[in-house]
Amino acid sequence: MKALILNGVVADLHENGFEVHSSMSWVDCDDNVAVGWTYDGKTFKTNEITLTAEQKLNEVRIERDKFLKMSDWVVIKEREEGGSVSNFADWKKYRQELRDITNTYKSLEDVKWPTAPSE
Repeated sequence: MKALILNGVVADLHENGFEVHSSMSWVDCDDNVAVGWTYDGKTFKTNEITLTAEQKLNEVRIERDKFLKMSDWVVIKEREEGGSVSNFADWKKYRQELRDITNTYKSLEDVKWPTAPSE
């Protein structure tokens, strides 16, 4: 595999190099390299950002909050219509499981989301 390098960044990948402008060059690389990686003349480096534990936990919270917002209608309907949601206890349990998710999981990759009750 060859990586096309432009200004220290992998611009393209190809099995075989071909003629390119003098501002670019082909460099041998392994199959792990991806477009967007940097190349310093010796080493390829990923452009992926490594998140801190707090940043990973914030990602979980953001996703959790989306699920809570998607189920807010149940609470509103229950309060406005005074007990009209037949499986409200299931919804309360589901929403509590969502709130507690950050006590168990610290990264989105690991989360096993609870299943929302049927409407």
